[in-house]
Amino acid sequence: MQDESQVFDYIIIGAGTAGCLLANRLSADASKRVLLIEAGRKDDYHWIHIPVGYLHCIGNPRTDWLYNTEPDAGLNGRALRYPRGKTLGGCSSINGMIYMRGQARDYDQWAQLTGDMAWRWENSLPHFKLHEDHYKGADAMHGARGTAPELMQDKNHPYQKLLRHRNSGGEWRIEKQRLRWDILDAFAEAAVQAGIPATSDFNRGDNEGVGYFEVNQKKGWRWNTAKAFLRPACYGRPNFELWNNAQVCKLVIEPQADGGQRCTGVEVWAGDERITAHSTRDSGPMGEVILCAGSIGSPQILQLSGIGPAALLQQHGIPVLQDLPGVGANLQDHLQIRSVYKVQNPPGGKSWGLSLNTMANSLWGKARIGLEYALRQTGPMSMAPSQLGAFTRSSPDQPYANLEYHVQPLSLDAFGEPLHSFNAFTASVCNLNPTSRGTVHIKSSRFEDAPAIAPNYLSTAEDRQVAADSLRVTRKIVSQGALAKYKPEEFKPGVQFQTDEELTRLAGDIATTIFHPVGTTKMGKEDDPMAVVDSHLRVRGVRGLRVVDAGVMPLITSGNTNSPTLMIAEKAAAWIQAGI
Repeated sequence: MQDESQVFDYIIIGAGTAGCLLANRLSADASKRVLLIEAGRKDDYHWIHIPVGYLHCIGNPRTDWLYNTEPDAGLNGRALRYPRGKTLGGCSSINGMIYMRGQARDYDQWAQLTGDMAWRWENSLPHFKLHEDHYKGADAMHGARGTAPELMQDKNHPYQKLLRHRNSGGEWRIEKQRLRWDILDAFAEAAVQAGIPATSDFNRGDNEGVGYFEVNQKKGWRWNTAKAFLRPACYGRPNFELWNNAQVCKLVIEPQADGGQRCTGVEVWAGDERITAHSTRDSGPMGEVILCAGSIGSPQILQLSGIGPAALLQQHGIPVLQDLPGVGANLQDHLQIRSVYKVQNPPGGKSWGLSLNTMANSLWGKARIGLEYALRQTGPMSMAPSQLGAFTRSSPDQPYANLEYHVQPLSLDAFGEPLHSFNAFTASVCNLNPTSRGTVHIKSSRFEDAPAIAPNYLSTAEDRQVAADSLRVTRKIVSQGALAKYKPEEFKPGVQFQTDEELTRLAGDIATTIFHPVGTTKMGKEDDPMAVVDSHLRVRGVRGLRVVDAGVMPLITSGNTNSPTLMIAEKAAAWIQAGI
């Protein structure tokens, strides 16, 4: 006999980027009980909300799963820190806050790979706009709170009935940054001189250009998905329940009378005991379990539950319930190569504020920075990790922008290390469309054990060539006249590295992740043996189970991955509510 207090219509695993939006949308139907399960704590840690606080959240067990990759041959044997959010809001609580959709061609490729035109750019754009609150207001490309988006005007759309009023949506705040730097302005001008057009909007389907990133902030504070979608809406709904500090051990999969199988609940470790939450009643309607644990967590939970590559599961003594070789395969990520350039004050230039290195190298400088943020929520403490962006081509024969730059008015030896004592800027460049593929595989049958994360960076000739070419593009930009007055000097990697072989080896020595893992539970056509979910994100061979997170992307987007994950969740919510 089931305990009715532990029975829910929808069980959402992971209160991160996708999970928070899904909880908001699904609990809008007062007739449905919704459970949201989060392994981490609430987002009441002050450094989550101060933009520069990512420095205190990454590598902190309070907010980070503390993953590391396996030693990687493409990185000359190095292993990397691999942050993933472990708190309400998930990665949106510790990420770089950059609002970036990618390129229209990304979504058109998804449509081709899945055979479902719902994923095309023109059919995905309305789902971006539905939750968007753009500081410039609504237009053909952006949504804003207070303006009814087109999906809310469609009488056949589930949201028309479930969301409470015409102007629902617009929870995801997007603002321009509250600072600028002379050295970044000069880099942008140099990029234009190098043939990269200036742009004021990276999110119109073609992001080629240079400009300041827009960020998910509100009046100088980080805007995470817990603020946007859980508070106050979900917390005020009697049909919504949140379990935090609760880690899912495995899914409950049961055979059905027709010979199939169904996910009927989850086993959860609550700190001192295992609790089972049910998504299917002894009698009555059947619910759904929705995995939103991310590109690392979701394949791990599937594998622990007997869904994944048969040989891997058998290796760890886990009964094979559904042999899906694509679970944990197809891992893609953006690998950035950091070039550091020393700079000097130009004649007549101000001595304080050329770069953050010297601005923050004294107690007085730190005090000024702290006071500016306390009084106005502006200045360096309001900074996203990267301020200036550029999208361009690694070589003239590339048909579209395949590189992304994150440019910063600072430098350091490695993330978490002290800033250098000299003025400098960093231009980090990544290959937007890597062809290397990695894996996420459990190491044991214990839910407490982190999985093995093996990205296999730079494992293809194409990726190695783009890495070498991208460093040359960086040098071309920095050599332009707009930066000449700052006398830039290449500190890292160093001008002695020139050949393809030298630059590729160098990339392996210094490159790091930008924390964009996707693809480990990819969607695809029925005849794709590596597809884990169909185009509506339903897990193959197991009813009542979906995956809704960045893992379902068959190909990585051409930019930062947080905002596309929200769009995926928006689509999934409508399908779930419509019973599709």
